[in-house]
Amino acid sequence: MEINAVLDGYFQAWNEAFQSKNGDTIRRYMSKDFVGYWAHSKLTISDQYDYSYDVEGVLEQYDDGLKSFEPYSITERQGGENILITGRETSIVNGKPHYAQCMFIWRKEAEEWKLLKEYIELET
Repeated sequence: MEINAVLDGYFQAWNEAFQSKNGDTIRRYMSKDFVGYWAHSKLTISDQYDYSYDVEGVLEQYDDGLKSFEPYSITERQGGENILITGRETSIVNGKPHYAQCMFIWRKEAEEWKLLKEYIELET
């Protein structure tokens, strides 16, 4: 599957999970080795999380949400087995937009693209 279709599917999984409050579909896109970093301008150290983080707990914090992603660059690495993507995420949460600069690392695992790492920095 082409990486743009994978990205679309990943963000669609988030949008469906905002409604269902079930994170299983999101986790299907993640590597078991997944690690993520999340921060904003007032944090000096990013929050770190991994594959086992409480996705449902995050989803329960919001009555509704909608995510989209605009890629700025897509760079193949390791002979196309690893892809680095940078871009801007827009999250509409409870009617209010939130913007973040993101970097995602996707890795080919058993012929499927899996999210290996993500770095999310809120613009606020």
